Amino acid sequence: MAEPAAQQAQEQILLHELNHRINNEFAAIISTVSLAAASSNNGEVKIALANVTQLLHRYADIHRALQMPEHDAVIDASAYLSQLCLSISRSMLDHRKIRLVLSAQPIQLQAERCGRLGMILCELITNAARHAFVDGGGEILVAIWRDGAFVKCSVRDSGSAAVNIQLGRGLKIVDALSKALGGCFNQTLGSQGSKALLVFPGDNEWAFDGPPRAMAHGS
Repeated sequence: MAEPAAQQAQEQILLHELNHRINNEFAAIISTVSLAAASSNNGEVKIALANVTQLLHRYADIHRALQMPEHDAVIDASAYLSQLCLSISRSMLDHRKIRLVLSAQPIQLQAERCGRLGMILCELITNAARHAFVDGGGEILVAIWRDGAFVKCSVRDSGSAAVNIQLGRGLKIVDALSKALGGCFNQTLGSQGSKALLVFPGDNEWAFDGPPRAMAHGS
């Protein structure tokens, strides 16, 4: 059996290779759609394909924002999540008039743990946009802060998801990622909005450099 450190290094190599392949697939699809737009003589087709190309670029931005640095490092979670939220707003929320607001303390996390946190937030924000705002319009509030030895992260929305809604395998992924962080996750749904709370232990090298910074994205 491989040692934990060696096994982790192997997993990181495989993950980076997978990310590289996905980036190449995005580039190939974007190139194909762009060539189709250039070769079309129909103005409406050109516009439609240009919109598709723009959307693909924005989803590719989300994928790049979720990627962790190739080398193990400590990074600023607030800067990482700000870029991620900006990419999510541009690709999924802006055209639906959903405003995404991030309030984050400058907390230092290992890159791998920060990447897991990013995947959790991406899933929770996507769920809120899909289930809480059927007709579009509204607000999603994301906050991350330190509370003693723990880091807490909340996602709240102003929508109205049904309490018995079936959210599928996405929350299973969130639960698994939460456990991988050594933490726990809870979500409540209601007609006055939903709230999700993630709590996990911070890194030994965490740093707190000041009050939360609020960043708004979207309409």
